[in-house]
Amino acid sequence: MTHAVPIRRASPQLSAALAAAERGWCVFPLRPGDKRPALHGEGACPLTGGCEGGHRKWENRATSDPDRIRRAWADRPFNIGIAAGPSGLLVIDLDVPKRNSGTDMPSGATTFKALCEHAGQPVPTTYRTRTASGGHHLYFAAPPSIRLGNTAGTLAPLVDTRAWGGYVVATGSSTAGGRYEVTDPAPVAPLPGWLLTLLQPAPRQPVGPLAVPVVSGSRAGRAALERECRRVVAAPEKQGNNTLNRSAFKVGRFVAWGDLARHEVEAAFQGAGEARGLTAAECRATIRSALDSSIRTARPRETA
Repeated sequence: MTHAVPIRRASPQLSAALAAAERGWCVFPLRPGDKRPALHGEGACPLTGGCEGGHRKWENRATSDPDRIRRAWADRPFNIGIAAGPSGLLVIDLDVPKRNSGTDMPSGATTFKALCEHAGQPVPTTYRTRTASGGHHLYFAAPPSIRLGNTAGTLAPLVDTRAWGGYVVATGSSTAGGRYEVTDPAPVAPLPGWLLTLLQPAPRQPVGPLAVPVVSGSRAGRAALERECRRVVAAPEKQGNNTLNRSAFKVGRFVAWGDLARHEVEAAFQGAGEARGLTAAECRATIRSALDSSIRTARPRETA
């Protein structure tokens, strides 16, 4: 007597991840019911598998390979993150005011509409989703010849953008606040030229000698901070953010040991990152993440 083998159906999250990959978008798993990446951080990196040559962040590990996606989503209903830069996307995030910010503050959708009207342009029609909090994501095809980064409030209040260095939560995901759903299935439109003009970074000025701010602390800590800040400024093309992350992580142990003040380290790396051409928002996020991870995992001084 033969027994039928039960067919294992794909989870809704896996189906959504595969659907995003079919569009050519690079995805990676987020924690179930959450917006945070489910991948290990640098402090816990085993330096094996995909990280054998060094820790690879979510942006480097995002994929559109169906087989890799099936393996990643095989056991748990992970939410889906879309790495905007590798996917060739720029996503405009129209946020909603925080509950404690007052009822008279306009939403990102309102301020973005006002921006369009001021520019004499209609609100662009493109693929659009609703976020769990009630905001909206507008997907655009980023120009291939220009590497755009993230912005926070550059276009208008509560209007952020996600490109290289950023990700968005894809439809098919859900959090305690609700689900991410498509509200306009229109094709992804090219980023309008007038928006590109507003988002293009200013031409990078030649980097001169870096003036590392004077900081208090131990001689070893100050020397490490100056050395790593100079390393950030001299980082190769397209390696600025990764270099900033690694350098801040290295210096973080001196903060953990009490040799350097965190706010002074943050200010020094912020200046170095912006001198390298990174956006202020990108620098803040990378520095904060790297220092948090380094301080949390720092070994005692005597065993380091």
